[in-house]
Amino acid sequence: MAEREDSFSKRVLRFADVGTNVGALGLRLAGARYLGIGIDKIAHADDLRKALGGLKGPIMKVAQILATIPDALPPEYAEALSQLQSNAPSMGWPFVRRRMAAELGPDWRSKFAHFEQVAIAAASLGQVHRATSHEGAALAVKLQYPDMDAAVESDLSQLAMVFGLHRRMDRSIDTAKIESEIGLRLREELDYTLERRHIALYRQIFADDPQVFVPDAVDSLSTRRLLTMTWLDGAPMLSHKDRTIEVRNQIAANMFRAWWLPFSHYGVIHGDPHLGNYTVRPDLGLNLLDYGCIRTFKPDFVQGVVDLYRALERDDRDLAVKAYESWGFENLSNELIETLNIWARFIYGPLLDNRVRTIADGISPSEYGRKEAAEVQKRLRTLGPVTPPHQFVFMDRAAIGLGGVFLHLAAQQNWYQLFNATIEGFDEAALAQRQTDAFNLAHLPAAA
Repeated sequence: MAEREDSFSKRVLRFADVGTNVGALGLRLAGARYLGIGIDKIAHADDLRKALGGLKGPIMKVAQILATIPDALPPEYAEALSQLQSNAPSMGWPFVRRRMAAELGPDWRSKFAHFEQVAIAAASLGQVHRATSHEGAALAVKLQYPDMDAAVESDLSQLAMVFGLHRRMDRSIDTAKIESEIGLRLREELDYTLERRHIALYRQIFADDPQVFVPDAVDSLSTRRLLTMTWLDGAPMLSHKDRTIEVRNQIAANMFRAWWLPFSHYGVIHGDPHLGNYTVRPDLGLNLLDYGCIRTFKPDFVQGVVDLYRALERDDRDLAVKAYESWGFENLSNELIETLNIWARFIYGPLLDNRVRTIADGISPSEYGRKEAAEVQKRLRTLGPVTPPHQFVFMDRAAIGLGGVFLHLAAQQNWYQLFNATIEGFDEAALAQRQTDAFNLAHLPAAA
């Protein structure tokens, strides 16, 4: 009972802490609106960044997610929140010992030949330690911070305040499904048992791929809040950004396949294509390191992605309408279809262009997509509110994050050829069968 009360009290304190920081900014905005005076969005957004930046844990991850989802926030706020870093300070050794004992029992040290006391990485939800098994295998041990379930619920309850800021300034997008989807995915990230199943799924997908590598989970040293995996040696992706164009192009090609092949063949995406989630092997093969944010889709959603691509390629309006309707868009007027197509042409643009080019193709990375987003937002102010299907939250976020990786590498590829290689012979029924077989083997529920 004392432990429950302690957890509840921590949740209440965190709720108050987050609420005070975000709520004060909301009151300032509401007061400015009530008095009929303007507000400096850039300065206000920077204040929001500073308020959230003082807090560690899931609220940081929520803010970073919001910053990468098109139209979830006004551009001034997205720019400010994109500067947030997820490098939370790591827990000290006494804390780690208590947490490890809670997960594996008081004799936990005897289950490893060696366990490094200092974490090699720390993020918003947990930290990673290097270790060695009794068989001599190098291991990565991912330990979740304490009370993260309570912290997530407290922080998500404050997410409505952030979206409230958006609704007061721009009613073109109904963010209800965005808010719900973020909550679902963030709660999933706390379940390391689910992450182990995602690892098993990706090991099936890339079992025979010579350039994409997936760790193996060690079930006997894992729990819901502790995940032990085999260690994969590699260098940070950004350490290759000054290498030859041939090297950067090979890394980009591997990255493209590692993201698009699971989607086109199994209806699965890696929803957090952050640079820190990948390392590059000496032979330029790619290590995929994190499986907390995996989003699965029903086969008909994947069919819609292929249909919209073909519709834009052939200028086939009817096929585009079919794709949008299959995703759940409603009340599709001609004006709304053309507005949606503006963003679709931006996302699909490099994949429709049959030539070697960079992703941005001469556009400054800071300006990439900004013109299209502004035009879409302008049109939706007269057409909206539009409710984006919940599946799009992480699909859009991941696609833009993937493009960011290619921008960092300044890779030059024929993206058209790479993409068409992944969807060649696409068949919805065949995807459905592959998905069912793979999910059953990984003990995963059906795609949602």
